[in-house]
Amino acid sequence: MSDTFHQHAQTQGGEGSFGDYLALLKPRVMSLVVFTALVGLLVAPVPVHPFIAFTSILFIALGGGASGALNMWWDSDIDAVMKRTANRPVPSGRVARGEALGVGLALSGLSVMMLGLAANWLAAGLLAFTIFFYAVIYTIWLKRTTPQNIVIGGAAGAFPPMIGWAVATGGVSVESVLMFLIVFMWTPPHFWALALFMNSDYDRAGVPMLTVTHGRKSTRAHILVYTLLLAPVAIGAGFTSIGGPVYLAAAVVLNLLFVLGAVDLWRRNEQVAEADGYRAEKRFFSFSLLYLFLHFSAFLAEAALRSFGMGGW
Repeated sequence: MSDTFHQHAQTQGGEGSFGDYLALLKPRVMSLVVFTALVGLLVAPVPVHPFIAFTSILFIALGGGASGALNMWWDSDIDAVMKRTANRPVPSGRVARGEALGVGLALSGLSVMMLGLAANWLAAGLLAFTIFFYAVIYTIWLKRTTPQNIVIGGAAGAFPPMIGWAVATGGVSVESVLMFLIVFMWTPPHFWALALFMNSDYDRAGVPMLTVTHGRKSTRAHILVYTLLLAPVAIGAGFTSIGGPVYLAAAVVLNLLFVLGAVDLWRRNEQVAEADGYRAEKRFFSFSLLYLFLHFSAFLAEAALRSFGMGGW
């Protein structure tokens, strides 16, 4: 299937609209990259000129988009057989596979070079490593070979706040590492919850997601374990220079709700879950998005309060 499809996709396309090429960049994923990178930049203790901040976030966004295009280039065969990805630009034939590769490589080089010139080369190096990690380590290597794909591969999505921090400070700190760890530890329960109610897609595509290789019961236990490991990391960030009472209060409430949700999933009977259309799993997945957004919003709130001499400890 893979070789035949790749040959077909390589010769098709070329009639894609602007929207199709934008879709190559995975704008929903890019929005998460932009938001967490912006938070990393804004909560850093070093002020950044607005123009440098804007251009840096723009190039980080382009780097995230480059990763998405390279992912769609490589995964076009399995995207074609998964219900939620079959209409993507490459498997649908609207954009040729080679064009996706070209877009990804061009944006990779442009984003890294321009971020280095606009901000600093540590930030650019972190962006280059992030693109490489997502495109090569996760997409090409891990995704099709191990059920731990999303655990290790989740690091790619966790780097943006570190990159934003590096733009401002030129370095790495405990605070930026904790922001990285929050996203890194959040990623497995977030995606495994999705896999619980989208398992047939991964099974059909031959992707060794944990639900496929170990079953849903084991996946539910893994979600609970990672949620319990995430909670102290997220709450602990409240005691650093980017935390404070507002963040800590939000983190305690959010992690309590997240842990209770994970316990509920762990206790769920599979027959009951299937009968009710995996409603609890879908709620947990939706809440996981709100969970991450509110944590990083609380970091921003603390930074805003500090600017008025009111935040922090």
